[in-house]
Amino acid sequence: MRTRPTLTWEPVAGLPPASTDLAPVVEALRAGGALVLSGAGLSTESGIPDYRGEHGSLRRHTPMTYQEFTADAWARRRYWARSQVGWRAMARARPNGGHRAVAALAGAGLLTGVITQNVDGLQQAAGLDDVVELHGSLRRVICLDCGDLSGRTTLDERLREANPEFETAAERHAAAARVNPDGDVELPDAAVERFRLVPCQVCGGVLKPDVVFFGETVPPARVAACRGLVAEARSVLVLGSSLTVMSGLRFVRQAAQAATPVLIVNQGPGRGDPLATHRVGLPLGQALSDVVTRLGL
Repeated sequence: MRTRPTLTWEPVAGLPPASTDLAPVVEALRAGGALVLSGAGLSTESGIPDYRGEHGSLRRHTPMTYQEFTADAWARRRYWARSQVGWRAMARARPNGGHRAVAALAGAGLLTGVITQNVDGLQQAAGLDDVVELHGSLRRVICLDCGDLSGRTTLDERLREANPEFETAAERHAAAARVNPDGDVELPDAAVERFRLVPCQVCGGVLKPDVVFFGETVPPARVAACRGLVAEARSVLVLGSSLTVMSGLRFVRQAAQAATPVLIVNQGPGRGDPLATHRVGLPLGQALSDVVTRLGL
């Protein structure tokens, strides 16, 4: 049985409401040396829902856990069947104004780095190549047996060949569904039963998307690189993340402990709110486009 990931935090009572004033964000960016930490809220305007917002996917969808994927052959079949349909929407998604604004800020030399918790590749598609993908990328596939990395496009072609009639039938079931942030859609078991998996082309092993599932550990070297970026930053700008999971929250805690200003732009409450020096509650595309304009970029 799939169990819902543990979400134990509650919004802190007594905090003032988020502001609509972007001036502190503009000034922090103008000073340079800002580090961006982005989350799923940055991609909602591209048609990919977040996990925990008003229309977040956790309200209707329980994401795959690492333990379930590695231990249960049926779970792997279900994941890849759903992902095969969901990949269409992920591949069609395009960067929005928020992604383009972050790329513009980086291009102007105002950022020391960008860490994204997103696995959709949209920040890179907006023209910014130097991005630390904290949770990996759906655009890559890894073999759990030999560690070989390959492109999701190649796997897509192999799965289409192995399941020539699957997508037409599956897409009828998923026509009204929205893609989830982890790249799959809801499908009934009947649509999954005939789906055929393909093995690693190098060793015949089990393939997994190169993303950090719930219950999986972020690679230590990646965490260390992010900690280094936080230590060097003059400010940390959190964009579209509730910071519910520790993988992202730990960097905000690190910044706050070092008295590095933390500015959060996010719709809705977040676990890092008590650590923020300033919070803005506006849609990301609108807010960041405004910031870029004020900075004359």
